[in-house]
Amino acid sequence: MNGIIRWGDPVSAVLEDGELLVQQTKNSDRTPLVSVLLEGPPNSGKTALAAKISEDSQFPFIKICSPDKMIGHSEIAKCQAIKKIFEDAYKSQLSCVVVDDIERLLDYVPIGPRFSNLVLQALLVLLKKPPPKLLIIGTTSRKDVLQEMEMLDAFSTTIHIPNISRGEQLVEALELLGSFQENERSKIAKAVKGQSLWIGIKKLLMLIEMAVQVRKRCCFLSLFEGNSPPLWVRSV
Repeated sequence: MNGIIRWGDPVSAVLEDGELLVQQTKNSDRTPLVSVLLEGPPNSGKTALAAKISEDSQFPFIKICSPDKMIGHSEIAKCQAIKKIFEDAYKSQLSCVVVDDIERLLDYVPIGPRFSNLVLQALLVLLKKPPPKLLIIGTTSRKDVLQEMEMLDAFSTTIHIPNISRGEQLVEALELLGSFQENERSKIAKAVKGQSLWIGIKKLLMLIEMAVQVRKRCCFLSLFEGNSPPLWVRSV
């Protein structure tokens, strides 16, 4: 596990906002139910950030509701599993539920499109039911889809999770990860200087690992440039 890579101010801002929501859940009598949607492009680290916020809350009850744990479930079985997670949360005076990858949880597919209305309605009810001090953290790569489903309004607030978009952010991530020697990072920094990028932290980690396996800086740069479209899109 790499943990959270603080490659720039956007990551720190998300974690700070998350801490504020944790404190609101703990201390506010007027808003016993606090819900936040972390939305952003695929591979931008939404799940890791949601897990970090929930872990740092140190709430006595923390549960992640993930589509990976419901593979093969029927719609009814999935609804029952989701309902049980929330019912268990209601038993605690302070709890956090992460609803990860909501569009996958809803079996959404863009061709059609189709989704599970049964699961959608169950989530809409649970997202609005005020139990004793519950923080709900949702994640999605398709904010537009949730908007069409009239689900965005079920969340108290929305936080955007961006991709790495500048060369200096990429270099900062490489330095924090320590995957290359200093002279190699300097050469990479020179290659990406003045470039506008667009790459998720998870995709970057994969490219770094591929390059490290063959121990070649040039391999990393070629992998970086070889994407379609390229991961740097224009000079600034």
